[in-house]
Amino acid sequence: MTHEELAALPTTTTIETAARALGLGRTRAYQLAREGHFPCKVIRIGTSYRVVTADLQQLVSSNESP
Repeated sequence: MTHEELAALPTTTTIETAARALGLGRTRAYQLAREGHFPCKVIRIGTSYRVVTADLQQLVSSNESP
């Protein structure tokens, strides 16, 4: 996922989109979210999970820094 695509995301995004940005598979992303170990802030709304985009952007940019 490019920086432009990340910047265009809304305030929260799906866990599938966040997983793609982090290079995780869908199943692993849901597993981490259920266990409370997803690397970004996850908000659970009913049966769905939403990831805070600002946290995702910060994590991705910190992983790219030398």
